[in-house]
This record gives sequence, structure tokens and C-alpha cells, in this order.
Amino acid sequence: MSTRQTALASALAFFDDGRFRDRLAELVAIPSTLQDPAHARDVWRYLEEAIRPWLEGMGFTVQVHPNPLPDYGPILTAARIEDPGLPTVLTYGHGDTVRGLDDQWDAGLAPWRLTEQDGRWYGRGTADNKGQHALNLTALEHVLAARGGKLGFNVKLVLETSEERGSHGLRDFVAAHREELAADVLIASDGPRVAADIPTISTGTRGTFHFDLVLDVRPGGVHSGNWGGMTTDPAIVLAHAIAAIADRHGRILVRDWLPPNGMPAQVRGALAGLELHSEASATIDPDWGEPGFTAAEKVFGWTSFIVLAMLSGRPENPVNAVAPNASAHCQIRYTVDSDTTRFEPALRAHLDAAGFPEIQIANAGIRMPASRTDPDNPWVRFAADSLERSLGKHIQRIPNSGGGLPGDVFVDHLHLPLVWIPHSYNGCKQHGPNEHFLIAPAREGMAAFAGLWWDLGEAEGRPGR
Repeated sequence: MSTRQTALASALAFFDDGRFRDRLAELVAIPSTLQDPAHARDVWRYLEEAIRPWLEGMGFTVQVHPNPLPDYGPILTAARIEDPGLPTVLTYGHGDTVRGLDDQWDAGLAPWRLTEQDGRWYGRGTADNKGQHALNLTALEHVLAARGGKLGFNVKLVLETSEERGSHGLRDFVAAHREELAADVLIASDGPRVAADIPTISTGTRGTFHFDLVLDVRPGGVHSGNWGGMTTDPAIVLAHAIAAIADRHGRILVRDWLPPNGMPAQVRGALAGLELHSEASATIDPDWGEPGFTAAEKVFGWTSFIVLAMLSGRPENPVNAVAPNASAHCQIRYTVDSDTTRFEPALRAHLDAAGFPEIQIANAGIRMPASRTDPDNPWVRFAADSLERSLGKHIQRIPNSGGGLPGDVFVDHLHLPLVWIPHSYNGCKQHGPNEHFLIAPAREGMAAFAGLWWDLGEAEGRPGR
């Protein structure tokens, strides 16, 4: 008779003997990026040729839908219903990637070819997000076999292909298919763990609010020798305006952007004792950001302001001219505790008070809303207990990850608690060259989900409806 342990052993054997690596290599080889128009058909190919037959082989009913918005990628839905009276888990992933950046990868590496080096699988999508949803589906496949073709719960899947373009169309799609997608909980994997060696459950994500700061001074540039020193340089003015928004150490000076009631006790409690460490790709600078907060509180529980891009003149070919204009594209990362309706008016008032009425705010708005489920939710506790049993490690629960995911869509339209279980880490280089999946955390992810899928099939201890 199959047991939980035999299910885990089967899934791990599939991982250890190279069959999972080979499966992931096939997925990576499909250049499914919508950021490169030449590969627009490949997102359809990923869903129709790689995912559909796999899911149908597990007994799922599969449909691939066009995106409700033009020029965005299709959305796959799948359902495996054993009994409408059983709990239903909705899982999620995205089959699209960022562009390959083929010419920027190190020698011997390529975006659309999986390469194993030094405990890593290199390739576009290995970490974001093909490797993560492939792990979860592979673990499900082995639990299904171990249980003799019956899971003991229902599973639904949403696999989109426009996440790397802001998940456009997903909200409209879920709203239109809310009955078809009804479930009890969302359990899915994307994003990084808090550290490579710390299994993590995140119950939400920070949101993103974007805006442009623009200063137009004159119709065109003027000679820097004849005019420099007596006509306004927009780059200097814009730099001072940005300095009025955040100080030298990144502390936000527009205080209405911050949670009006401070950091909630449940958030601070969930992050207590969590120590983050620098990665090879970036350092943690203790003096940066809100004073008195730990690094974990700054990135998982608070607001941050980032200047994503600045432009004045012609950086690629500077000329001796005082530029006619300057602009900056800026981002606020925020938690559900902030009032986003205050972001733009608070910035306008702040710039005016600081002496910058001429700075225009353009294209302001939310790109991806914030979301959060109570880290003490019964489904979160159930998942944490299951993972701890499988991995023999402490499972770090965080109220939301630092990055963005479309969890708000599933909260707003399906009213689901969120259980994100990431398998990657911050240094995976997911949006640049040399993207990779660390093999050791990936193996833990296989064990974690094999155990979790098994435990979901056991009525005892499983959260009820």
C-alpha cells in the first residue's frame, strides 16, 4: 500500500535520476516570450504542445483561451474534479518569460538551452516560472500515481502567458470565469524564498505604483557655452526634486505614502527574528531606507521608492547643450496597509511645498495591486506544517513578498486565501542574462509539494470549507 513516504520517494527519484531536468530542458527550449514579437506564437506552443498533453494525461480537462485583451498571451485553464464535495485547490503559474537577451549570457550559456553548472540549471524560465510550476505539477503526478489515480481533492489550474507584461487580461478573465475557477485556496509557486536555504511561505505581495516626473523647459537644447550658467538645466532641477522625495539614505519624505497606522503588529510578529543576507548580485545596506527597521521589515512590510530610469539629453551621444527637458520613471513598492489613493495627490502637494510646482507628474497609477492573507490563516498553517514534516526544517512565513504577483486577482474575484511557496532565491537573475534555478532548493520544492499534495488528500487535519 502506498504511503506518504513512497510518494515523496517516487517524486525525488524522478528528480535525482535526471528526468525532471530533462523535462525542464524541453520547457526551456520553447522561447515563450511576448517581449519579443518574433516569439508571439511560442506562448501558444508552450500551452498547447508542452502543457496540455501533460495535464490531460493526469485526467485534467484543459482549455486554452485567447486573452480578453488584444496583443496579450493566451490563458490555459484545467480542472480535475473527483467530487464536488471535496476541497478544491487552485494553482497558478505563467509560461511566458522575459526576452532572451541572447548576446548577454556568459560563454557556454544560452537562454533557450538548459545548461547545468555548479549546482545550477541555467536557462530562461528555469526560475521564473517554468521550473516552479513544473515542479509542482510533477509532484502532483507522482502523488496521483501513488494514490492509485485518486487524489482525494480537486485541482484547478490557471497558467497565463502575460505575467511578464503585467498580467494584462488576467483580471478580466478571472472575473468572467469566477464560477469555473471557484476554489477553497490558491496554492502556487513564484518568486524567491527569503534566502536560498530557508523554505518560505508568502501570503501576499507588495504592489507597484508607477509615475513619471517630467520637466520641460524649452523647445530644444541650447549651446552649453553660450547659455550654460544663466539658463535652467532641467536635469539639475529634477535631481533636486527627487532629493525632496527621499533623502540621501532612501528614507521616504512623502510620509503620506506610508501605512497611516504604521506596521501592523501581525506583520512585525511574522518577521521577528528573520535575518536577510546580501547576495552576490546586491548588498543589504543597513543605513538605507526607513531608520529603525530590520532589512526584512523594509522589504516585506514597508514602502520603498525607486527611480527606475532617468533621462536628460542624449546619454548615448552627449552634445554640448543644455538639455530642453528631463524625466524620471519612478516606482513605489507598497503593502496593503498603504492608501494608494493618496499617492499622487500627496506627491503633488509635497513637490509644490518643496518649491517644484513646475515638475509634472504623468502616467501615475497602479501596475500591480498589493495583496495579503493573514499568515495565521488555517490554510497557511496547514501548508507550513506539511512542509515542515517533509523537509524537517523551520518554514518561514512572511506576510507578503517584496515583489509583485497577481494574487489580488484571486482575492478580489474568487475570495481565496493565498499560499505562495517559492522555490527560487533572490540571486537567480530572473530578468537578466544567466537566469538559473538552484538545484538544491528545487529538490526541496519537489519534496515539499509531493508531501503537500499527499496531505491535501487526507481529510484529517485539512482545513474545512
